[in-house]
Amino acid sequence: MARDSTFITTSIPYVNGRPHVGFAWELVIADALARFHRLRGDDVWFLTGTDDNSLKNVRAAEREGVATSEFVHAQGERFKALAAALRLSNDDFLRTAFDPRHAPAVDKLWRACDARGDIYARSYSGAYCVGCEQFYAPHELSLGRCPEHDAPLEHVDESNYFFRLERYQEHVDRALSSGALRVFPDVYQRESFGWIERGLADFSISRSAERAGGWGVPVPDDERQIVYVWFDALANYISALDYATAGPRLESHWQKSTRRIHVIGKNVTRFHCIYWPAILASAGLSGPSDVVVHGFLTVDGRKLGKSLGNGVDPFELLRDVGADRLRYYLLRHFPLGKDGNFSLPSLVTATNAELADQLGNLQNRVLVLLEQNTGGSIPAAVLEDTVLSGRARQAATAAALELERGDPHAALAAVFAFIEACNGEIARTEPWKLARRLREDPGGAESAGTRAELAAVLGDAARALLWIGALLEPFLPDAAPAIAQALGAPLPAVYRKELPDWVSLGAGAQTRRGGVLFAKLEGAR
Repeated sequence: MARDSTFITTSIPYVNGRPHVGFAWELVIADALARFHRLRGDDVWFLTGTDDNSLKNVRAAEREGVATSEFVHAQGERFKALAAALRLSNDDFLRTAFDPRHAPAVDKLWRACDARGDIYARSYSGAYCVGCEQFYAPHELSLGRCPEHDAPLEHVDESNYFFRLERYQEHVDRALSSGALRVFPDVYQRESFGWIERGLADFSISRSAERAGGWGVPVPDDERQIVYVWFDALANYISALDYATAGPRLESHWQKSTRRIHVIGKNVTRFHCIYWPAILASAGLSGPSDVVVHGFLTVDGRKLGKSLGNGVDPFELLRDVGADRLRYYLLRHFPLGKDGNFSLPSLVTATNAELADQLGNLQNRVLVLLEQNTGGSIPAAVLEDTVLSGRARQAATAAALELERGDPHAALAAVFAFIEACNGEIARTEPWKLARRLREDPGGAESAGTRAELAAVLGDAARALLWIGALLEPFLPDAAPAIAQALGAPLPAVYRKELPDWVSLGAGAQTRRGGVLFAKLEGAR
């Protein structure tokens, strides 16, 4: 039976500065979705990379007094290192200035749109924000300044090539209205409809080579112009799938893919929800199926940004707290669709209370009780339907539904509701009291029943812990296998459409209690 094909991407960041924790948030959202779809049984291709061909990159290199190529290459390597440090499971990492697949794909995409009569040249005059790499209409400005960067705009007057976006207004409207393109959360779907209702206007897709510093992909047959960074950048999604050579992955993971999911920040929704579907339609290609949008992280109420100089260094955080804790904090404590204030004290408090106290203590308690009462062997199950087995199935179903729609935050909340239920059930059944009763009267008339009850309680707790480990696989790539190792049993496939049999979990397994799953943090340097 053929597997569903799922393509998942992050946006690609400019490399004008070091990566900050705001982009780490986007990376781990996409990674959680990619890991989930693999666990679901899908054929997944997960792409991330860097946007190298930007005017702001050129200007950053000029400020540093180094060649653009040297600057961009070095900065981009930091983003690549961040993906590895966050334990991302990406299948590909594409650098738009250096990957040989990319420029030919941009050229081919341009020519495909041009062949449809959707590209034309004209003069243009307008207000341009280098930070956003976009023109702004007067009604979009805040007191004449960029609404995102709160900075003055440059006046640009030049001849550019334009894309006939107006032709595709009905197409994009139909994709959004029919659900062929789903934007989540809904607030960004409504925002996309708002742009359509105001009317789509043709937009510039080139810059003069002089203004671009000669950096970027030349416009086909006109080297006086450079392809606009957004037309260039959006093409990375298909250049990585060998669009230029019409490779088989383009067919399997784009044209015929079940899902084509972009994970992006809220400041680039127009490019992904309006411009990109139109460009693809012009080129005769399938459009994206899902755009998952996150808000901004702030520090003291100000958006994190490389150019603003207030970016929290994710490498320092990872050194101090580890990948799982940072991933957990970003996914669990920052809902999609909202901005959130990042705080190191909040990270420490949250992970101590939730990862150490709730999850870590649950594992330690279960392992100690098993060691003391069964020699570390997980007792066989007697019943398929128990309190914990029912809650386990509910948690798996709820988490899967949330991940299917692109919401790791809500999915992780369902997982921790199950962890809370497990702690509550152990507190209710009090297995330590059953064990004490057996120690005090090992040969009593009720000892056989007590022993059976204790075995049932501890076996169910161990199976619940295995289930929790499996539920956590998309989110905590180090802790999940550590739970399996401690219990001496493989994690069940809880994200498959057919849930695993509860009774068989951990049958005959021997626990191996090692170190603490999550030690409490006293603070970070």
